[in-house]
Amino acid sequence: MRMKSVRRPAVRTATAALALALVVGASPAAMAWSPAQDPLTLPYDARRGVFSFAGGLERSLPAVVQVTTLGGGEGPTTGDGEPKPLSGGSGVIIDAAAGIIVTNHHVIEGGEKFTVDLTDGRLFDAELVGADKATDLAVLRISAPDLAQVEVVDSDTLRTGDLAFAVGYPLGLDQTLTMGVISGLNRSGLGDAVEDYIQTDAAVNSGNSGGPLLDSRGRLIGINTSILSGGGDLFGLGGGNDGIAFAVPARIMMYVVGRLRAEGEVRRGRIGATLGSLNARRARELGLGFVRGAVIEDVAPGSPADRAGLRRGDIITRIQNRPVANAGSVQAVIGVGEIGGSLSLTYLRDGRTLTTEVAPREPVADRVLAGSSEVAAFGAVFALAVDGSGVVVMSVQGGLTGGLVAGDRVLEVDGREITGLAGLAERLRDARSPVRVLVARGGETVTVRLEG
Repeated sequence: MRMKSVRRPAVRTATAALALALVVGASPAAMAWSPAQDPLTLPYDARRGVFSFAGGLERSLPAVVQVTTLGGGEGPTTGDGEPKPLSGGSGVIIDAAAGIIVTNHHVIEGGEKFTVDLTDGRLFDAELVGADKATDLAVLRISAPDLAQVEVVDSDTLRTGDLAFAVGYPLGLDQTLTMGVISGLNRSGLGDAVEDYIQTDAAVNSGNSGGPLLDSRGRLIGINTSILSGGGDLFGLGGGNDGIAFAVPARIMMYVVGRLRAEGEVRRGRIGATLGSLNARRARELGLGFVRGAVIEDVAPGSPADRAGLRRGDIITRIQNRPVANAGSVQAVIGVGEIGGSLSLTYLRDGRTLTTEVAPREPVADRVLAGSSEVAAFGAVFALAVDGSGVVVMSVQGGLTGGLVAGDRVLEVDGREITGLAGLAERLRDARSPVRVLVARGGETVTVRLEG
């Protein structure tokens, strides 16, 4: 996977700010800094006479932990039957009273036992509360006194160019802090199901996974998840840092953690639309002068998208009043939306801007899905014939054994005449398997049997 390189202005920006602070600042003693003071001055430690972010960050560092995942493993054993270390990573305590730690799904994946090392040298066994592969997040719990925790900030307030600090245990080292900037927001396309990443150039390497991304005041803005490396995979297991790392934003993290703590899993709704990202080629095909948005490639009959009036070819430009950059932007909002809740959509159709509300629902194993213009059932899609001659088969999934063929006109279902889509859906729902369907095909009638 390749992504466009991002210039890293952190050094130049810091240098310019430092020079400005020295010009406009007064004596060192007068430059002790707090967030409410002059934003043009850098945080200054008057006692030591140095500029430093330590005052805000040091409060959060004790909450950053090392996570070790143990499992059976393969190959020779010592015979003691104890799980062997499989992988390691980082984590961060977000609820000290309950001992709640957030890390990555890929850090704990395949583990039988988990241990957590604190910065004060204490070691604890941890319980897995739950994990969510779609966002690459997991929640552990330890029982321990005197724990520290981080303050969590609203990640929707972030801006490209903000300072960012990554903390973790990379490459076998003890706790390590690195600094960079937020290089971009709302990144997607890395292969996970729910993506809305923060991109940073703070140095992140193997072992940083699951550790926090902090702002300049030491507040949690995201969970470091992956890197884009020329020498390894997205998790940085085989390559070095190339200045492009990704973190799950705190907004998504808090939703997932809440669901895992309450239910042990994250149940997600679907809207029943297949989405593609608008790119230069599609924009030219559609005669558009922009390349930001999500194109609806298909809509399932009877789905929330169908009921909301969405059609193939519509271009979603905003969801929940958030701009849509690509298909990942839409999936990210749906992925952390309440099932049955309402999501506002703004979309383009034939040059007009329209709005609608769509309510995600859980996937259902319904063999008959009825929409306003199509019915999907038994691996086939039915629609009204263009000439008004009844209901015809529009398409059939490969491998369907019933014998339906695209172009068949449906005459009867279990001996009852079919004249419209509503009647077809009702008959198919009420029928017992196998269902006998009489169709007209090439000047003759054929009976097929549908099972499922």
